[in-house]
Amino acid sequence: MLRFVAGRIGSAVRGVVAVPRTSAAIGVTSTRNSSHGPEETDEEFDTRMENYFNRKDIDSWEIRTAMNDLAGMDLVPEPRIVSAALRACRRLNDYALAVRFLEVVRYKGGDQAHVIWPYIVQEIRPTLDELGILTPEEMGYDKPELALISPYEV
Repeated sequence: MLRFVAGRIGSAVRGVVAVPRTSAAIGVTSTRNSSHGPEETDEEFDTRMENYFNRKDIDSWEIRTAMNDLAGMDLVPEPRIVSAALRACRRLNDYALAVRFLEVVRYKGGDQAHVIWPYIVQEIRPTLDELGILTPEEMGYDKPELALISPYEV
């Protein structure tokens, strides 16, 4: 029902002619959105994201925006993208953002996190050691600090 009403309203709006207060009439019929642009390969995407994080003039807002975009995509970022993002966080001296990004990457593994996360940590270990960044597990963030023992486990 809602789809039918929305379709009827959309059809009615597309046919409307906007008449400004001047004597000339401007007709607005419709716009068409399509996704038939050029396709980007995985390698091109990885290179573009890595180059984005490697920019010397990147600021905190741009890093957060790119990380948010990566988190919203249906993918786990490649280790070279993660390393570039960690270096960008370190250039801005934002340790908390670096750790939060590692948590997001771990979460992006979904039900395969037990396989993907160790691989990513293995690949980015030299970068982590170089920058002095600890993984969430090394800081104890994978275990709740104030968790109570379940009464069913007593």
